[in-house]
Amino acid sequence: MSIFNFSAGPAVLPKEVLQRAAEEMLDWHGSGMSVMEMSHRGPEFIQIAETAEADLRNLMSVGSDYEVLFLQGGAIGENAIVPMNLLGDKKVIDFINTGEWSKKSIKEGKKYARVNVAASSEDENFSYVPRRDRWKLSDDAAYVHVCTNETIGGVEYHWIPDVGATPLVADMSSHILSRPIDVSKYGVIYGGAQKNVGPAGLTLVIVRKDLLDRALAITPSAFHWKEQAEADSMLNTPPTYAIYIAGLVFKWLLAQGGLAAIEQKNVAKAKLLYDTLDAGSFYSNPVRKEDRSRMNVPFKLRDESLDAAFLSQAEARGLSALKGHRSVGGMRASIYNAMPMDGVEALVEFMEEFRRRNA
Repeated sequence: MSIFNFSAGPAVLPKEVLQRAAEEMLDWHGSGMSVMEMSHRGPEFIQIAETAEADLRNLMSVGSDYEVLFLQGGAIGENAIVPMNLLGDKKVIDFINTGEWSKKSIKEGKKYARVNVAASSEDENFSYVPRRDRWKLSDDAAYVHVCTNETIGGVEYHWIPDVGATPLVADMSSHILSRPIDVSKYGVIYGGAQKNVGPAGLTLVIVRKDLLDRALAITPSAFHWKEQAEADSMLNTPPTYAIYIAGLVFKWLLAQGGLAAIEQKNVAKAKLLYDTLDAGSFYSNPVRKEDRSRMNVPFKLRDESLDAAFLSQAEARGLSALKGHRSVGGMRASIYNAMPMDGVEALVEFMEEFRRRNA
């Protein structure tokens, strides 16, 4: 029986990537070493890291005016690292609050500056992205922070906010590499790797070079973007094996035809699942249709007493990790890049059978 992993993260990886990693586990390209054993300053790993960065730049069309950093700490770590690196002499940060991950960024930002929540969707239980004309931005903010895909609530930006000359900072952890984006519209893009990039432990940071001179004096060297950029992300020992796996994922994405091609697949997968949810009243999704996430699809049963049966029967069918986040309950299907259409089709087939048996 095939197992389809719908976990929100750490999440499913492409089978081809795992097979390649398995083949190279004991001996990377005739080196006689596993990547896990390599010195991060040796020529073998330098080649791995340089190739990974070049392929990521290719996939996302990252210009030479941006640094690409391979760091640690995850997006939650960056919630502190971002203000330490960007505040400079500013006193306020603007945030758009669209859910649990936005709230975590806001909480951490308050430790370093005055926080202005310029817009929030909390009034409707984080079921939409606030329209740009509702945002009440500060006159002199260090930056505007958005979480462009909320994994728990299933809300996604399908547009890029215009915030003028103020740097736009985006936590893209859960949908980076799922679609083409215009990197030039952002001052900083960051995200944990464990959704669409690779295993937990790696954090991607893409930062415009003109923003590298704003760090607070208290910023630790390991978290100082300029110092890490000058050291090619190797001021301290980087997460070497996670970078290696990420590099294989980048190669896999290029082989799929790049981000435009993977976006088409993601649109098709999401449409199939949302069409099933919308086909009647047995299932429901709370998110405004134009703001629904392609990556994370939360849903509930009309009769919540059936939740346990749904989850146990789904697990028995090889449909794993469908339980919703503890803060919202219900179910959640995370359908990242590496989730094949076969997996979504199997889920939809089960959902329709379960509805017929229990309607």
